[in-house]
Amino acid sequence: MSSTRPMAEHAARRGAPLWLYLTALVFVPLLGVAGLTAVMVRSVVVDADSAARAAAAVGAVAQLDAVRSGVAHEMIPSLSLTVIEDPASAAELGVPVEQVATQRRLTLTLLQQSRGVTDDVLGSAPADPARSSALGGAAREVAELRAHVDAHDLRVDLLYDRYLALLDDLGSAQQEAVAAAAAEQVPVATLTATRDVQLVGELVTAAIRQMPNFFGAQLDWDRSADFRQDWQADWAAYTDAQQVMSQLSQAPLRAEWQEISTSPEVTTVDGVLATQAGGTTAAPLPLPDLVQLVIGTSTRDTALTGLLDSAVERARDLAAADRDRATGHRDLILGLGAGLVLASLLGALWVGHRISRALGLVADRAERIIQGSLVDVESVGPREVRTVSRALASAVAGLRRIQHQARAIARGDLSHPVLDEPLPGSLGQLLHASVEQLVSAIRQRDSLQSALAHQAAHDPLTELPNRAQALSLVTAALHRGRRSGSMTGLLFVDLDGFKAVNDGHGHAAGDEVLQEVARRLRSTVRPGDVVCRLGGDEFVVLVEESGSERDLQGLAERLIGSVSEPITADGSQVRIGASVGIAVCRDADTDADALIAEADTAAYRAKDRGRGRAEMFDEALRLQLSARSEMEAAIAAGLAAGEMRLHYQPVLDLSAGRLKGYEALVRWERPGAGMVPPNDFIPVAEESSLVCELDRWVLHEATRQLAEWRVEAPVEPGEPEPTVAVNVSGRHLADRRILQDVADALAASGLPPRLLVLEVTETVLVNEPVAFSHLAALREQGITIAIDDFGTGYTSIGQLGNMPVDTLKIDRSFVASTQPGHPELVALMIRAAHTFGLTVVAEGVEEVEQVEWLRGQSCDQAQGYLLSRPLPPADAAALRRPTVGAVPADR
Repeated sequence: MSSTRPMAEHAARRGAPLWLYLTALVFVPLLGVAGLTAVMVRSVVVDADSAARAAAAVGAVAQLDAVRSGVAHEMIPSLSLTVIEDPASAAELGVPVEQVATQRRLTLTLLQQSRGVTDDVLGSAPADPARSSALGGAAREVAELRAHVDAHDLRVDLLYDRYLALLDDLGSAQQEAVAAAAAEQVPVATLTATRDVQLVGELVTAAIRQMPNFFGAQLDWDRSADFRQDWQADWAAYTDAQQVMSQLSQAPLRAEWQEISTSPEVTTVDGVLATQAGGTTAAPLPLPDLVQLVIGTSTRDTALTGLLDSAVERARDLAAADRDRATGHRDLILGLGAGLVLASLLGALWVGHRISRALGLVADRAERIIQGSLVDVESVGPREVRTVSRALASAVAGLRRIQHQARAIARGDLSHPVLDEPLPGSLGQLLHASVEQLVSAIRQRDSLQSALAHQAAHDPLTELPNRAQALSLVTAALHRGRRSGSMTGLLFVDLDGFKAVNDGHGHAAGDEVLQEVARRLRSTVRPGDVVCRLGGDEFVVLVEESGSERDLQGLAERLIGSVSEPITADGSQVRIGASVGIAVCRDADTDADALIAEADTAAYRAKDRGRGRAEMFDEALRLQLSARSEMEAAIAAGLAAGEMRLHYQPVLDLSAGRLKGYEALVRWERPGAGMVPPNDFIPVAEESSLVCELDRWVLHEATRQLAEWRVEAPVEPGEPEPTVAVNVSGRHLADRRILQDVADALAASGLPPRLLVLEVTETVLVNEPVAFSHLAALREQGITIAIDDFGTGYTSIGQLGNMPVDTLKIDRSFVASTQPGHPELVALMIRAAHTFGLTVVAEGVEEVEQVEWLRGQSCDQAQGYLLSRPLPPADAAALRRPTVGAVPADR
């Protein structure tokens, strides 16, 4: 590049200078006058055309701003109506149910008004090719968006993005119009008036952009933080634009701005927005207040748009005056020079031909460049034309470099050397800085996407693929195995004695053990094998092209030996073992879930046969799985046939010795088999989606029964009402429908949410992040949340303060245990729970001494066979204020 530039400069200097051609006119004075006349006329024509274009561009600014303002004011009512039509979204925005209809009518009124304004603006738009494309596209997009809003068939986040994209397109067109007006060759007065239009337009643009991003920040969705950040940036731009208003060149505009900025319409809205922009702790506005803010913002934006109209009108008047003045000069010059042009025509022909040929070539190249063809520009003609050609060639070279940089970014080649080559001059430095920022943003985005993808597919503790990724990997391996005809093996590794490590050394030590086990498993398998953690202390090893079942057996024994070696955790050595189940793909119908289930079943048999061994999934286990499948079908049929029953075990207040509530326990009265024990069918249901259906039935039946008791035998005024506790499975709690299921049960029964207790296990809270958020949402509705069987999972006492729970139910194994240290552990659980403001329930109380000891430790409530067995509804309803410690006759 450096060697070609001097050559181009030398070639430019070889041509004759332009003054040599012009001196020929000295011999013919009239030709000189004619030439001067032509130059003057051309200049005046250019000035007139420039003034006309400036006036048109300024008019386009006003028209586009009016359309953009109308769309922005139409956007918020449209989004509000979409949110109001969704009951869940309306509830999240704090709109009381009784006010939804009122807010809907108000929002519809605002929507109709804003649509009318937008239609008026679009209908009054002149047929101007300069803006017909932007306005026509805006009209079509507005029509489509209105159809979606009226049909309520588009999610609010997608509707929001499309409105925002439309505003950005109109804003870009408006900025192009302002730039076009400012680029014209007009007098200083017109230029300063155009700059005033630009300043006011930036203020109006900043004002219009506020409400869309502010509204997005008010919504409770996963993008609210991004919109909060964008809104604060828009607010900063708006306040900056207000400061710049003092630079307006026209005193009437400054006076009008002063009047608008101090008006109540502006100060009130800006005050509310300033409060919201003051920090991240500002509470979101309820929808009614948000609608009122939209109304105030519309008034404020109308006043600002009026200011812009004043600036535009002044600039257009000046541009029109410039055009008229230039036209008058043109006519005068043409009249004076018309007689001389004929005399100078012959001399000008030769000069014109010489210059026009060179300029024509440059113009042709310039036209092709404008059309997108970056062609080479030859240096011909006079020196000045050569200078222009050289400058144009330099511009083409810069554009080519920008093109190469854009192509490198488009194909993702962010390390290409062309991205490090800046263009000359300040503009080149600015463009290069923009490219560097864009490359940095893309790299950061790619890094974040990779990190998020890794987190979604891997266990955070061991960095192994998680259950979802394991299913995906096994499915892919099965497909490859079917195509190649090779056998695919799966080893299910279930740790032995891991609970003892948690109980004896704490959960931090348990985490260290799991991390060490993951390392040992990875180091034991072949390079192509994959180790995954399903959750808790369960791992799987995927073996492709496993060879034979004997090879898998040998690998399983090596894994058991590796895991069984002593492990240092929390400063001491611990020992655990492993039971391994082996399953292989024998037919094309086996899927990932089935293969994992087969390996899991084999691992259970390994545990039953003494642990620390490996078992192969065989026909006997296949029959066991078949029996489980039959049980699932029977459970589904039993639910449909109404064979399920609820028994209610009382929960007693230890201090007052009276009934506190009931725990609803499901029973199955199966025809021909009698009452099926819960342990025979609930585990089967929990391994399938049936548990969700069973949970829904229990929720509806338990809330209905308690509501019926409340009507039949209301409590005395001032007395506490009994509650009903329902166990919710981890699978159901992780289901997105859990919130609606609970709401439906409460609505159908009419039971107040405060009388419903949902019991979940510790494992659910640890292994299901989605369940954690669902519990928090249920608790916000007034429902009590209880941790069931506390002490048997992976939750540490220190985590209780951060969990969305109200009650802690200590597992019966701790309450009834006589092992050294267990009573102290129970006492510690009670004190820790009270420290965090939780209620404590002791489960499995079967001895009078246990009741007295629990009362001495300030335990709040208790349940167990000593107090009462689970009772049918009729017997449970008859129970009134039992004496603590009394043993029912059927004990």
